[in-house]
Amino acid sequence: MRKLIVSALIAASVVPGVASAQSYGELRRDRQDIREERRDLRDAQRRGDWRDVRDARGDLRDARREYREDLRDRDRRWGRNDWYNYRAQNRTLYSRGNWRAPFRYNNWRPGVRIAPVYFGQRYWINDPWRYRLPPVRANSRWIRHYNDVVLVDYRRGIVLDTIRNFYW
Repeated sequence: MRKLIVSALIAASVVPGVASAQSYGELRRDRQDIREERRDLRDAQRRGDWRDVRDARGDLRDARREYREDLRDRDRRWGRNDWYNYRAQNRTLYSRGNWRAPFRYNNWRPGVRIAPVYFGQRYWINDPWRYRLPPVRANSRWIRHYNDVVLVDYRRGIVLDTIRNFYW
């Protein structure tokens, strides 16, 4: 009986990590599909056949819709709707004044590699639980970039997630 309980606890702790890893893979594949559909649309526009252009636009629209649906699913899984309500009720926690970095603002997307100067220890958010940010995986940290919060893999310098206008 004891072994059964221990194995159930281990399985319960592993499943959320696998689900989030699957979500990142799905989003990456969806972005790749969008790139391929854009390429197909450009090829159809070069050939000049209006039927192919119409079909390629429809395929691109479908790929973008699927990407948005996967983003919504990820947000639901992370409980971001609850977080937005909490943030609206606790505005003073998220008003941290006019924060500026020694470099200009960049609008980063997930998957982009950034220089180490942007995610040094002085920009780390040391208490993400206080702001109800989603938990991070190994070798990743939430950092502050002006009013945005960015999840960075600090070993490779890759942006994993971005929450725009996090601070008021």
